[in-house]
Amino acid sequence: MRLIKPSYQILTKFDGQEILRTLEQIGRICYKSEDKITEESNKRFCKNILQNQHLSVIEHISLSVKFIIDTGVSHELVRHRLCSFSQESSRYCSYKGGVSFIIPSWIEFEEGEYSLPVYFEPRCECLDEPSKEWFQSCYRAEQTYLNLLKNNWTPQKARAVLPKCLKTEIITTCNLREWKYLLSLRTSSKAHPDMQMIMKPLLHELKSSIPIIFDSI
Repeated sequence: MRLIKPSYQILTKFDGQEILRTLEQIGRICYKSEDKITEESNKRFCKNILQNQHLSVIEHISLSVKFIIDTGVSHELVRHRLCSFSQESSRYCSYKGGVSFIIPSWIEFEEGEYSLPVYFEPRCECLDEPSKEWFQSCYRAEQTYLNLLKNNWTPQKARAVLPKCLKTEIITTCNLREWKYLLSLRTSSKAHPDMQMIMKPLLHELKSSIPIIFDSI
């Protein structure tokens, strides 16, 4: 059994300043004001279109991000229907080499491989009882899953015993307008703690790498 923390990776290679220049070129078509483009005008122009809610302009730039998260959080992510998703399939992927689970944000667990039940695992000694219970439920789920595979159940059948904290990998692609909406919703204090854990650092990175576009969040 492998326990890991959630993570993300921005797959799209981009230059934030170049994105602003491209958006200015696109947006000025609407006003036929291309003659006003200068080396420094892109930031001011992009700030104005955002303030005026002319958000169709930023739909022309898309980003792809790879998330490693738990299955429960992925079910919330795919609610954003203006995105494209490609996700690891527990129907077709066999975890006969061991199952990976995402450590919940409220549990102080050490990442790594675990092969013993909680009662014999030294790294679990300092955990409180609810955390130990979570660990033990994952351990039992893995053992049951592996036994079902040994008894000729296919992965799509055996996965029925796996919990929502099962690790999944999902690629999410959408335009900047949808990223703004997604991040504003999923970094809110009302969002699930595990969703906030992955979306807040992503928002911070996008704010620092693409000027202006995400500043309002």
